[in-house]
Amino acid sequence: MKQTGLAEKALEQGKGILRLAPTWVPRSFCVPGRRIKLHPDDYYVLGGQRGGIDERWLSSTTPAKNGPLTGENEGLSAVVFSDGAKEVQLLLKDAIDELKGALIGARLWDEYGAWPMYSKFFDNMGPLPHHIHHNDEQARLIGQLGKPEAYYFPPQLNNHGGDFPYTFFGISPGTTREEIRQCLVNFTKGDNKITNFSQAFRLEPGTGWDVPPGLLHAPGSLCTYEPQKASDVFAMYQSLVNEAIVPEELLWNGTPQDRMGDFDQLLEAIDWDLNLDPRLMENRFMRPKPVGSPAELKAEGYAENWICYKSDAFSAKELTVFPGATVTIRDSAAYGIIVVQGHGKMGGWDIETPALIRYGQLTNDEFFISESAARAGVRIVNPSTTDPIVLLKHFGPGNPDLKQS
Repeated sequence: MKQTGLAEKALEQGKGILRLAPTWVPRSFCVPGRRIKLHPDDYYVLGGQRGGIDERWLSSTTPAKNGPLTGENEGLSAVVFSDGAKEVQLLLKDAIDELKGALIGARLWDEYGAWPMYSKFFDNMGPLPHHIHHNDEQARLIGQLGKPEAYYFPPQLNNHGGDFPYTFFGISPGTTREEIRQCLVNFTKGDNKITNFSQAFRLEPGTGWDVPPGLLHAPGSLCTYEPQKASDVFAMYQSLVNEAIVPEELLWNGTPQDRMGDFDQLLEAIDWDLNLDPRLMENRFMRPKPVGSPAELKAEGYAENWICYKSDAFSAKELTVFPGATVTIRDSAAYGIIVVQGHGKMGGWDIETPALIRYGQLTNDEFFISESAARAGVRIVNPSTTDPIVLLKHFGPGNPDLKQS
């Protein structure tokens, strides 16, 4: 039950910054890579039938769609604050519904009436199946939104590369629609060999990729920071990956009921121009781009880079505050953050990077910054003489600070 006024109290308490609880999400078809700091005993804490926990969702108002066993509020971030002597929680979604533009800014609230993105860490030991996220037109047929997304591979979370640190993107130029259709028809016959018609790219920590809807992709086994539009729509087009069979129901996951079994509908979800792009790497690969003069920022005690910047649906930055520095960082839009290295103070909050987290344990590494606090400037203090503070920052659509090329 929503409790009116709690969100306002939480925002006042945090002086425009909300503390968030960790949000863990299992996937039945994945094996955890064990790099997201969850305690080793807790990766299967929800039971074997739910699969391992290989995702942590960040600043999420988007429910996870994990079938009939999905838990209550699965995928939804919660705000943590003190109500008298008690530490209480409320959903970030409810806080945004209550505070509206006072939290996410009038620009986003007036256009979307919601926080229209979220981010996550996904952490798989092996590769994911070649799959697709539908565009708005296709997703609307099943009552969902389309899903652009992007990847960044944080060095702090990639002490090992997993089983296959390569991602297949797109369809090799020269491939015909009939060849892809035959792969889909063969889905229930073992290995449908769809990646025979794709290209794999080696993944490099500290870089990323842009993944618009309609682009086939089989994410590799690096631990990945993934900003995306607020949607969980997808369909798996590969039947065998890492020697594991992909259930046929996932092939038809994004298909409207009246077209179940129609392989032409699966082909319609593919953006053929995007997939057959001969300059795919040039157009989709992302190296970090400084937000300003690196020398000037260093003199002020920090470095900041755009790490996801090719989509208008979201953007992301990596902020590094150098040892011993105190900085004030201003942005033009609300955003969520996750701390991936270091410890210190941010506004009135302690911030720190936990080494190990139990399922259900609270942390001081995830926050949501209101637009007014972002515009006024967020003060960050790094007391360490050796360790930088590194934050990943995820923004909604149309970031006024992002000048897209």
